[in-house]
Amino acid sequence: MDIITLDDLSKAIANRVGIGIEEARRDAGFVMDIFGFQDRVIDNVLDPEDRQLFYILEEEGMLTTEREETTLYDGREWRTHYWVIRKDVIKKYAREENKRTRSVLSDKQTINDISDEAIYDALDDEVWTTRKINE
Repeated sequence: MDIITLDDLSKAIANRVGIGIEEARRDAGFVMDIFGFQDRVIDNVLDPEDRQLFYILEEEGMLTTEREETTLYDGREWRTHYWVIRKDVIKKYAREENKRTRSVLSDKQTINDISDEAIYDALDDEVWTTRKINE
């Protein structure tokens, strides 16, 4: 049984999402509070604002979703949605040395004019293609 620590999840979030370790630690603390000692939690415990963080972590592969369907006594179908933590992926991302940053600009590129037009003109063509997640 793998155990994920606050430090593991913080590092994984910082490495994959491209945020500072302190912000990542706050997000990781929230996620771990929700999961507790479980590997999955019911979706209903999340507020819509909180769910956004879970969507980001799902996009990065650290969380996934499951659902169960049950037939009620009156014949209706009832679906229960769950979030599942992927410990193996989190451990892998926590060990990564290369960190992703949020910036879509190249390292040497600076923008002096911050108008919308200047910012969009500074973006490379590859930014407009679908992102490929490297796992």
